[in-house]
Amino acid sequence: MAAAAGGAGGDSGAIDYSVHEAWNEATNVYLLVVLASLALLVYARRNKRRIMRIFTLPPAAETPPEPNFYDSMKKIRLRQQLEMYSIARKYEQQQQPPKQTESVQLSVE
Repeated sequence: MAAAAGGAGGDSGAIDYSVHEAWNEATNVYLLVVLASLALLVYARRNKRRIMRIFTLPPAAETPPEPNFYDSMKKIRLRQQLEMYSIARKYEQQQQPPKQTESVQLSVE
């Protein structure tokens, strides 16, 4: 049993060493990840417009429906205004033509 315990103690020393190696490798990897993320953050802050342009290009292809929607709303409003104007002109012509026709008839005669 004592030999087994001594053997286990020797193995635990090897395990401790491998744990230290793994810890060192892991901290190196984490350090590299942290440094890379900081570098990307600095790059992103300096080149924000470039990065935003990359992400805004696909919505730019989708934005024409919005202006088309607003253009169609403007056209609808313009059409309504023209219809109201034409209705008002017809109403004015119905109200005033007898006077105008009389004056036109007088001027024609």
